Amino acid sequence: MAERKVRVRFAPSPTGALHIGGVRTALFNYLFARQHGGDFVFRIEDTDSNRFVPGAEEYIIESFRWLGLKFDEGVSFGGAKGPYRQSERRDIYKKYVDQLLDAGKAYIAFDTPEELEAKRAEIQNFQYDAHTRGQMRNSLTMSAEEVSAEIENGSQYVVRFKIEPGREVLVNDMIRGEVRVKSDILDDKVLYKSADELPTYHLANIVDDHLMEISHVIRGEEWLPSAPLHVLLYEAFGWQDTMPRFAHLPLLLKPEGKGKLSKRDGDRLGFPVFPLEWHDPKTGEVSSGYRESGYFPEAVINFLAMLGWNPGTEQEIFSLDELVEAFDISRCSKAGAKFDYQKGIWFNHEYILRKSNEEIAQLFAPIVANNGVDESMERVTKVVSMMKDRVSFVKELWPLCSFFFIPPMEYDEKTRKKRWKEDSPQAMTELADLLETLDDFSLENQERVVEAWIEEKGYKLGNIMNAWRLTLVGEGKGPGMFDISAFLGKEETLRRMRRAIKVLGQAKSEE
Repeated sequence: MAERKVRVRFAPSPTGALHIGGVRTALFNYLFARQHGGDFVFRIEDTDSNRFVPGAEEYIIESFRWLGLKFDEGVSFGGAKGPYRQSERRDIYKKYVDQLLDAGKAYIAFDTPEELEAKRAEIQNFQYDAHTRGQMRNSLTMSAEEVSAEIENGSQYVVRFKIEPGREVLVNDMIRGEVRVKSDILDDKVLYKSADELPTYHLANIVDDHLMEISHVIRGEEWLPSAPLHVLLYEAFGWQDTMPRFAHLPLLLKPEGKGKLSKRDGDRLGFPVFPLEWHDPKTGEVSSGYRESGYFPEAVINFLAMLGWNPGTEQEIFSLDELVEAFDISRCSKAGAKFDYQKGIWFNHEYILRKSNEEIAQLFAPIVANNGVDESMERVTKVVSMMKDRVSFVKELWPLCSFFFIPPMEYDEKTRKKRWKEDSPQAMTELADLLETLDDFSLENQERVVEAWIEEKGYKLGNIMNAWRLTLVGEGKGPGMFDISAFLGKEETLRRMRRAIKVLGQAKSEE
């Protein structure tokens, strides 16, 4: 038999913001598809009309646009196997529901919610299956006339899959190997509801994957319990030859403690769990996003790729193309992956270092302008070159770099007490006088002249540099002193020094 073309799908439900775990699932599907020259399909699973949230679908599409993960076909992308939104496929599903009913592989059940609740109270750990369905109101216990009468009277019903006991169901998983499950523990899942004339996830998922020729289903570990049911459904339809291969990815776990990563963990520890900021239309609550928090999409992709997968080498920084090249789904872990959000911050820092000064300056320039500073791109780039290695996010540059653009009006008290000595006013006056004589104010010339002066005077280098830093910066931070003074230029350097000598001298005398 000819080898099938690789086709994978990402099929979220539009029930709210896209969780970062869903992004990772989509990423692994994307990497697998690209590595095998296959297709990446985007499907919307909106059969649960009660949970639909306006704007969620657009949010999901925008998230992937920002992340740079491109779909080949699907909702809003077109393709030959649509429609790709399940709510638009109800006529397709009805045909397959009828096929299962006609073949005796499924049956109609009329049990009301109250009747089901009563049965749960009567039987501990009640499950609707081969052992209990004979006690219920369904087409297996009712005559054909009774069933027809119920339907004609408008009684609501569901269609349940008829699972035969005594079987061993084999799920061949690309990550977990062979998973064997006894059919006795499976319940007769609902496949279709007359109330909204829509199938449940289980049926729609199987029919869509078959008709869209999906070759591999790569999804979260939470779907592993439903895999045996899906195998049985493929058999019931006679589609064993086109059944996709399964891969169930490890869960994303809390950064600390036990359990699955949740939005509460992000709120408590101060990191996003959504790709973009989400405004909940029902509650009005705003949740932070990776984009608005200042992460680079490439850093988020790189970070997520390393959660539950490893390349088998020491390499940690990968471009998307390199990830496609290196990805091997068999190297995914079976165990859950702890969501180390600090590592996500580390990745962002690494991407800042790898980006050009010009690129970071383009992002930093609007922040500079928003703080009322009109500065040339050349000078903004120069500041970035000196300071970008100190930050993990572009937004962190301004608090560290503002002194380059705005002279200090106040001087940090702690630094003043520690660094401004009895002889600092005299030494700084001498240094200002010396700098005023320089025609060449380049970094190299300043360094040569000032260091020679310090040596000649017998001053301590640290004392001079610390006091000088306080006069120009207002506190004890920043790059090398000659970098700062060369950037400020002679006139601004001297203006700041003379003012600081005066203000700091007065503060000292008032103590």
